[in-house]
Amino acid sequence: MDIKRVGIIGAGKVGIVLAGLALKAGYEVRISGSGAVDKIDLTIKTLVPGAIASENADVVANSDIIILAIPLSRYKNIDPALLKGKLVIDAMNYWWETDGIREEVLDPNSTSSEQVQAYFKDTTIVKAFNHMGYHNLQEEARPAGDPKRKALFVTGDDHEAVDEVAHFVDTMGFDQVIHYNLADGIMTEPGSPLFGASLKHNELKRVIDNFDRTEFGRQIAASKQA
Repeated sequence: MDIKRVGIIGAGKVGIVLAGLALKAGYEVRISGSGAVDKIDLTIKTLVPGAIASENADVVANSDIIILAIPLSRYKNIDPALLKGKLVIDAMNYWWETDGIREEVLDPNSTSSEQVQAYFKDTTIVKAFNHMGYHNLQEEARPAGDPKRKALFVTGDDHEAVDEVAHFVDTMGFDQVIHYNLADGIMTEPGSPLFGASLKHNELKRVIDNFDRTEFGRQIAASKQA
């Protein structure tokens, strides 16, 4: 796929930052918010001049790749048919302050991205852009080869799609640590050592290689009981 047009669903802090990075990388960018276009149009023109404020349907129809950057609790507000056949980056996380009680949003038996993929069953989901804070995403994007360049984790079940997203991440200013298992997205969820981290490639890989999924599961369970 030759990605030239980027669509972002979500005009919050992460969506705005990613729109800015995509514009800087030379992509055509469309972005939608939770309300009518006129509610976000001035914000978009002010914060990311050059991006096109639009509605979800127009964003999807006129983009080669879609980024979901909305509160996780709201992904089911989107009709699954809208994203049918699309390559979609899941940049969402569960966050209690915006999403409420975890058990009302997520099944505890699988990761958030697996549940997003199950809902958008005719869509290809790749997890990326979710573990680094939006300030770091904005301030630390650098060209390939820069010794201070940071890395992002990219994972999904479709090898070709993961490779495509990894290339996209590269153009956005970050190295990549790549896995081919969407369930590995648990390594980036809130509470994990990776969440909120801004690391170089070798540092990020070390954290991932040492990640103990069983122990992380115990910690999550303990936090629910506390």
